[in-house]
Amino acid sequence: MSDDPETARQIAALALDDRPLLVLDVDDVLLHFVRPFPRYLEGLGYRLTFDSFRLTGNIHHLQTGAAAEQALVTELLDAFFVAQSDWQTLTDGAAETLAGFATDVEIVLLTAMPHRHRDARRLHLDRLGLTYPLVTTEMAKGPAIRSLRGPKGRPVAFVDDQPRNLVSAKESVPDTHLFHLMAENTLRDLLPPPPDGIHVVTDWHEAGPKIAAALGV
Repeated sequence: MSDDPETARQIAALALDDRPLLVLDVDDVLLHFVRPFPRYLEGLGYRLTFDSFRLTGNIHHLQTGAAAEQALVTELLDAFFVAQSDWQTLTDGAAETLAGFATDVEIVLLTAMPHRHRDARRLHLDRLGLTYPLVTTEMAKGPAIRSLRGPKGRPVAFVDDQPRNLVSAKESVPDTHLFHLMAENTLRDLLPPPPDGIHVVTDWHEAGPKIAAALGV
């Protein structure tokens, strides 16, 4: 089961399914995050720069230039998720690609965010037409993917913009087909080359056929 008890509860509530499994991150995979978050911060008096692939250390107060400490970064991110429906839009091609899979594949959205924001995210995704099951986790994603797959060893693919989440999936389910997709490809320069076994895709138009081939659908 998942290492996160609430995540495990959400997974246990899902209907049993034996179709190939496609697990998808949400932020900067299905919904834009990097584009709207800096605009949101500016309204609060902060600036986000991208000197590294992280938030802590890259958010500064516009007037003083002081870097936001981890506690403040968490507070700002938390407030953004409260207001997500006002800021986050669909990434290009995501909805259409998933609709093409919906009959032959079980699609589950696995988002790393505080569980208290699940209802707001569920409502926002529904409004955008992404009515697929949603699972939140506050811990590593690999154990959740292992639980979602179940005991039958069905094919599974996982798409995420964070390399650490893809590595976690590989550690928990070694034969997962792993795809690194970023809504903002310009940020790839801040990352080292992906580990072996992780396939880089630049957008959903490229990802769709490769996922279909990996899952055999």
